[in-house]
Amino acid sequence: MTTNVKLGNQHPTQSVIIPFTKSLYKPAIKNYERSGRTAQEWQVDLAKDLFAVNDDGLWVHTKFGYSIPRRNGKTELIVIREIQGLLDGEQILHTAHRTTTSHSSWERVLKILDKAGIKYKSLKAVGRERIDIPETGGRVEFRTRTSTGGLGEGFDLLVIDEAQEYTTDQESALKYVVTDSDNPQTIFCGTPPTPLSSGTVFVSYRNGVLEGKLENAGWAEWSVEEQSNIRDRDLWYKTNPSLGTIFTERSIQDEVGQDEVDFNIQRLGLWIKYNQKSVISENEWDELKVHSLPILQGPLYVGIKYGNDGANVAMSIAVHTLSGKVFVESIDCQSVRNGNQWILKFLRTADIQQVVIDGQSGQSILAADMKDFRLKTPILPTVKEVINANSLWEQGIYQQSICHSDQPSLKVVATNSEKRNIGSSGGFGYKSQFDDTDISLMDSALLAHWACSIDKPKKKQQVRY
Repeated sequence: MTTNVKLGNQHPTQSVIIPFTKSLYKPAIKNYERSGRTAQEWQVDLAKDLFAVNDDGLWVHTKFGYSIPRRNGKTELIVIREIQGLLDGEQILHTAHRTTTSHSSWERVLKILDKAGIKYKSLKAVGRERIDIPETGGRVEFRTRTSTGGLGEGFDLLVIDEAQEYTTDQESALKYVVTDSDNPQTIFCGTPPTPLSSGTVFVSYRNGVLEGKLENAGWAEWSVEEQSNIRDRDLWYKTNPSLGTIFTERSIQDEVGQDEVDFNIQRLGLWIKYNQKSVISENEWDELKVHSLPILQGPLYVGIKYGNDGANVAMSIAVHTLSGKVFVESIDCQSVRNGNQWILKFLRTADIQQVVIDGQSGQSILAADMKDFRLKTPILPTVKEVINANSLWEQGIYQQSICHSDQPSLKVVATNSEKRNIGSSGGFGYKSQFDDTDISLMDSALLAHWACSIDKPKKKQQVRY
């Protein structure tokens, strides 16, 4: 008696494949299956794309990337490609983010070569493993990625395993290693980056292919388009091609937990549209938080920022602490349609040393209102002073001279920001990475921080007799 086993979706949910008429995949699948293993349908289909050649016998896809949720056997396709490359006499560089990953890839290729009865020579050196087939001259080197690895060496195939951690520095060192090859190919394989992933190249590559900006490039992924119900079993099958063969529904059921975003990324293949290359990481921001309000010294410094689009205005405060740091906190961010009364009410009742207002859409009006209420004349910063404020903010974060109470709204803005150019002398400001968060909230905090930083608390004069 046989039972029908439900299998995961064998076809990518999104892909860009250059049309081709010929592929050299059949020998690769045959040599792989000599080991007793059977390639899954999705692996065979992607192998067709990887081994596609044009009329000149050159790879159709000189670059190919694919993303699959964890534990689906994504590196097995790399093994198929590398074994055939060895038999064809190719020079191959396999790189990974972790030493343990590159080592386990070396072990996996050796195991399949053994079972397939293919003779080889190997070198075991942790972080620099190697496999050679003397008969063909084929070679695979397994390396842990660094910012200098690969310089001065030439290969035909470059494999970027754990591509979600592939950084621009590493790319600068590695992308030229296949330049001298007569028929080069680069393969990126990985999972969607998490908010803590260090790499940015994988994201840029995916975006470039999907937007049609890259030539000779292919892409395939299994994913959901937006954050989805983690208990929807249909989505489990839609995004995991090896569900039913490598693992089961019960295995995924054990993974379901409180972190829905992480499950969406790791198991449903979600590509988050934020926290990619934020110039302020979540870890850096969390290191600045205090668990109880520090002892504050002196009056408040207020930063007010009118958004560049003129829609919102944000206000934050900064104040010196007894430990010598600057404590920052956001007061509010409201629509400019609400007027300035909420700002003026705060300025009239708090003990304030200085107010800084930036944003041409509203700074002159607020300054006039402050004059009418006989409040202290505010600072309307110049471009040079705004650049200085942004630089001091960056320094304060790196030097941990800033502290905060972990306000969720300010954290979201700070940890999803990137730099933008200001002026013509290399100055920078910040901008948000997604549309529904206003960078003006952080801008107001950094203006308050700037005012507080440049106005050092006066030391009490000591008189000795």
